[in-house]
Amino acid sequence: MERKNGIIRLVLLMFITYILLPSCQFGRFVFYNFADINDYKKFHSRPLIANNSQFNFHTNHSGKFPKEINDIPFDKYLEDNNTVAFIIIKNDSVQYEKYFKSYDKQSIVPSFSMAKSVTSILIGCAIDEGIIKSVEEPITNYIPELTKNGFDKVSIKHLLQMTSGIKFNESYVNPFGEAARFYYGLNLRKEIGKMKLKSEPGKMFEYVSGNTQLLGLILERSLNGKSVTSYLQEKLWTPLGMEYDASWSIDRKKNGLEKTFCCLNARARDFAKIGRLYLNKGSWNGKQIVSQKWVEESTKLDSSDGSATYYQYQWWLPTPNEDFMAQGILGQYVYVHPTKNLIIVRLGKNEGKADWWTIFTSLAKAY
Repeated sequence: MERKNGIIRLVLLMFITYILLPSCQFGRFVFYNFADINDYKKFHSRPLIANNSQFNFHTNHSGKFPKEINDIPFDKYLEDNNTVAFIIIKNDSVQYEKYFKSYDKQSIVPSFSMAKSVTSILIGCAIDEGIIKSVEEPITNYIPELTKNGFDKVSIKHLLQMTSGIKFNESYVNPFGEAARFYYGLNLRKEIGKMKLKSEPGKMFEYVSGNTQLLGLILERSLNGKSVTSYLQEKLWTPLGMEYDASWSIDRKKNGLEKTFCCLNARARDFAKIGRLYLNKGSWNGKQIVSQKWVEESTKLDSSDGSATYYQYQWWLPTPNEDFMAQGILGQYVYVHPTKNLIIVRLGKNEGKADWWTIFTSLAKAY
């Protein structure tokens, strides 16, 4: 009888744990474990709706693409390194498009930190419209509650360049670190209010997701009641003729805030269109979506004020002043080489053992 009661108590405990753990940050961390390609299913989100008038890249059935990498057939190399989607587009023509691991062109993949680059685009749109005045503005113009923590010295540009000096643990494997709290937590605004500085702004580059989430809150507060997702729909998803519906994960169902440091959930072909927009300096089929000035500022080499030579305005610079890319954990990439008129999208379950930066730049040279 005692053994039976013990089993009943254990089952009851497991059931209660199953029900309650997802409702708090630590519980969600334990319950969901680590970042995964299926994470878009775990969080509340706001929808993005595909345009009835879709833009489609041309398909070149005899397109040029590499036959092998490191003496391994190209397809096999991609699949062995846990790729789920790989697209090469040159001159608006798809040279190569393959899907692996039971994924296809309709499969949703979370962007992870590629969303940082999208957030930067939206900041540029807001500046173009005048609803955000300048990158030189102190962020406390929009987040005044951080004034008491010294953030009046932090500018929007500091956030864009990851030189704000904020104290932020970027580790996703530490359930008590800021990155895990932002990713799994249920109240981003509350977490933002706790943020502190650890060093003087404009002195040193440090890649931390807290910078981009601050940009997200600035963007939301500049929109006068419109959500960040609605602004993305207006500025990019509709004008760019996206082929599929998508979503942006939020921290909670009611009055949620977009996780702008991550979590834009879309398909490979539509991610490629974001690359095309920047390849064409913010112009889309003759219409300027975001100013050329913003695109150029976002992707140029700038090592002033502590900025890194390989990063600018939420875009990575593999070869400064030559190419740029959006990048996310687990190996999500949109690589753009404007002079080669080249876009590469790689999405994966993880990075595998591949050096994708080198692979992309080598592919660009071959084109």
